[in-house]
Amino acid sequence: MPVLSRGRHRNPKRGACFMELASYLAGERWSDHPACTHPLLAALARLVNDNTSDESRAKLVRLVPSIIGLASDDLRVDAHIALRCATTALPVAAAERQLALAVSVLAAEEMLARLDGAPSGRMSERSRQAMEEVPHAAEQARRFSRAARITEKGFRRYAAPNAVQLAVVGIVQACIADPDALLRRLLEETIAECDALIRGERSAEAPSATTPVHA
Repeated sequence: MPVLSRGRHRNPKRGACFMELASYLAGERWSDHPACTHPLLAALARLVNDNTSDESRAKLVRLVPSIIGLASDDLRVDAHIALRCATTALPVAAAERQLALAVSVLAAEEMLARLDGAPSGRMSERSRQAMEEVPHAAEQARRFSRAARITEKGFRRYAAPNAVQLAVVGIVQACIADPDALLRRLLEETIAECDALIRGERSAEAPSATTPVHA
């Protein structure tokens, strides 16, 4: 079995990052971008793997099987991943990163509201609490966001990946006792949220046992 380590690896004998191990367990071609996992969730896993200390990385192994099969093209998944990352990092990040993270929170909430057909400005309790931790950055972010409107394509390609990157760097550089533990919790909670979203979506789409299926 490959051993988790930082970065990309040519083959299992040289070790594996989190997503390379996932590709191995899923029976896919050796890759850190396997088809078995949502691309943004996979990006978070790679970032956590590479920014966790060597001593703590072994604790990530138990999460690898749970990320396999979590693939979807629903933009709501991207928005939930970005939101989970930004709200986790915002309360602990250094002041110079808070504005960008607060903007990420608002962008993800706006995208979810748009996709759900809900009124603009809707905000979850988790986001509200995170923004209340940084009132100055939150107010600046609201002013900035009122003047900007992101497209769905722009959110998927730029805003959501940036939120994930900012969050991981913000946690790594935060003045907290155990950033590795927070990174691991972030990945674990994001996987659980994606599992509920993606597998719940599939259950809703599947015909019930009492519904006749016509050939």
